[in-house]
Amino acid sequence: MQQPLSKAAGGIEAVIDRLGSLTAWIALIMIGLVATNVILRYAFSFGSVWAQELEWHLLAALILLGMSHALQRGDNVRVDLFYARFSPRTKQVVDVVSALLLIAISIHFIQLSLGYVEQSRSINEASPDPGGIPYRWLVKSLIPLGYGLLVLQQLAHLVRLLQQKHPALGTPAKEDGHV
Repeated sequence: MQQPLSKAAGGIEAVIDRLGSLTAWIALIMIGLVATNVILRYAFSFGSVWAQELEWHLLAALILLGMSHALQRGDNVRVDLFYARFSPRTKQVVDVVSALLLIAISIHFIQLSLGYVEQSRSINEASPDPGGIPYRWLVKSLIPLGYGLLVLQQLAHLVRLLQQKHPALGTPAKEDGHV
């Protein structure tokens, strides 16, 4: 039973890793777009509503697709001042409780956002600005997708945490909990 869970956790982590690579490319594209917009606006007095909106859409994709990767890599913000002093057992309890809370909050955000996305899709919401981006529901659909990825990542993290406690159930994870 635990071997399939470990394999599933590895699969989830692989998908999150690939999305992390995608978000790195999104960041690079966004930096290039912002630089181009600034140069065009200040050097040539030329601006584009579409390009400015694309910056915000790319930022939303970067955040919503990248947050699960950041958590997987341990790049999240944590009060290490206290956490570093905890015993390994206390750290594990904190990690499990944190993962469960994040799963609960993420599921709630998914539930809240599905109606929001569906409403936007049903009216085929577009930018209210002339020359803006159509299909605004596509970027809004990143909300449940991003939080769904967080749920999956935290489930994989829970599997790894349980393997640390019970190495006989599967291959134990590394000391920092990241594989």
